[in-house]
Order: sequence, then C-alpha cells, then structure tokens
Amino acid sequence: MTWLMGDRGIPASYRHMNGFGSHTYQWTNARGEVFFVKYHFKTNQGVRSLSAEQGAELAGKDANSHQTDLLQAIERGVNPSWTLYVQVMPAAEAADYRFNPFDVTKVWPHGDYPLQRVGRLVLDRNPDNVFAEVEQAAFSPNNFVPGIGPSPDKMLQGRLFAYADAHRYRLGVNHTHLPVNAPKGAPADNYGRDGLMATRNGSRHDKNYEPNSYAGPVQTDAALAAPLAVHGWTGTHEAPAHSKDDDFFQAGELYRLMSEDEKGRLVANIAGGLSQVTRDDVIEKNLAHFHAADADYGKRVEEAVRALRED
Repeated sequence: MTWLMGDRGIPASYRHMNGFGSHTYQWTNARGEVFFVKYHFKTNQGVRSLSAEQGAELAGKDANSHQTDLLQAIERGVNPSWTLYVQVMPAAEAADYRFNPFDVTKVWPHGDYPLQRVGRLVLDRNPDNVFAEVEQAAFSPNNFVPGIGPSPDKMLQGRLFAYADAHRYRLGVNHTHLPVNAPKGAPADNYGRDGLMATRNGSRHDKNYEPNSYAGPVQTDAALAAPLAVHGWTGTHEAPAHSKDDDFFQAGELYRLMSEDEKGRLVANIAGGLSQVTRDDVIEKNLAHFHAADADYGKRVEEAVRALRED
C-alpha cells in the first residue's frame, strides 16, 4: 500500500518502471551449493511517474496509453531495455535471517544482499501476429531450467500448479507444442500425443508410454533443483520464527525514507480513497495498519481522512 499509493504507484509508461520477480527462487551451482535469489529488472530509461491527477487525465485520453507508448517506441527503433540484477542469499542463512526471506511482501535490504548485475533484457520488435505470439503465450513460474527451482515461498508454491492448470483450460493439453511456448533449441520430444488442439501429425507407430524398446526419449532422473527441507504428512513447510516477522516494519521504513513532499502526496492519495468509506469501523481498522507501520504515518492519514469527511 505504501509503495502503491506513493510517487511510484503510477508509472509514466512501461518503459519507465522497474520490474521485480517478487518471489524468491532457488539457484544450485555445479558444486551442488544452494542459494536463494530475488530478481530485479532496472529500467535503463530512468524511472518516471505520474501524479494521481496526471494519471486520471491520461487515462481519460487513452485508457491503453502504456501499451501505445511501448508499441510506438519499438516501432521507432527506440528499443527499451532493463538491466537484470539478482540478490543472492546462501541457503544456510535463510533460517536465521531476521525475517522470513520467503515472504513475498518483504524486500531484502541491499545492505545485506547487494544487487549483482547479470545481464540485459531488450525489447527489439513488436509481435507480427498478436494471437500467435501473445494470446497463445503460456507463461508459468513452474517453467524451470536445470539449476533453477522454487523456494518455500507459499505464494509461489501455489502458483506452480495453478498456472499450468489455467493454460490447459485456456489453450488445451498441447499448448507446450505451440511455437511461442515450444523450446527454441530443439523440437519438443515427449510422449504426449493427440488430445484437444493437437499440432503434431504423429504416426500410428508412435509410442505413448515408457520405458519402451524403441529408443524413445528417457528421463534423466537427475534433479532439476536441490530438495527443500519439509516435514509433516503432506510435506508442509513452516518457516521458523524470525525476530522481525511482522507485516508493518518495512512499510514504516519506506515511509521514513520519504521526503516531506513525498509523504504529503502519499497521505493525500490514501486519504482520498479511505475517506469515501461509509463505515467507521472499516476506517478504524485501516487506520490501525498505518499507525502500526509508523506513528507519524498513522497520525497524518487519520487527520487527512477526518478533514475530508468533515468537508
């Protein structure tokens, strides 16, 4: 909420905003050493944002302004780019860290785990066929390459199977054979055959089982990622208690980093919406969250809401 209602809550365009993986992932190197990582995509065009008034005006003129800006920039040859950085935490440090490092609502302080430059993402062409290249795309957080895997992040664990289910419903069981989703370096080679919207003309001699005696593809049996420590009948993962496992301290830290002008705009944005709530008990519950983050933060929001409601 503090980030969303602050100055960076309304990007001027897709080209002028940073991107974040949000979830924590696992990396395993050739020596079997395990690390947890977070991804950061920093825009090379500079961060630019809009005020609430500017955002409302722009949305009224062109509700798809961000898409239009991105498409036209690429058409002009002004190819936007983002530099990819990662934060890397040795797996052994996760259990004793000061807060749950797998909490998707938390950020890792850069002082503890500095950004390390990895590469660059460049958008250098627009789709030739929007249906084939965009509408049929099936992104999933469960699409891993060897060495990269999931962490115990509970939100990520839920998304691992949910996305594939949604794609099978939307695009059919053969969606991984569509060109936009298929491997680029080698043809898809598996035992899937027929089914809704099949794209391969398989022979009646093709096998759909393994093991077989026809030199078909075989599983490597090699782990794609290092195993996670779990316990319980269903393999549940319960994060150990940490000294700062609350939901408010990082919001307070972000608020205290802001200038007075930034704080004023943040409070005005929050109060503008919260003051329209008609139930006092709902308002009080919301105000308690801002007080829990920072006393001054809560006081300012409360005063601003009261002033707007009295008007």
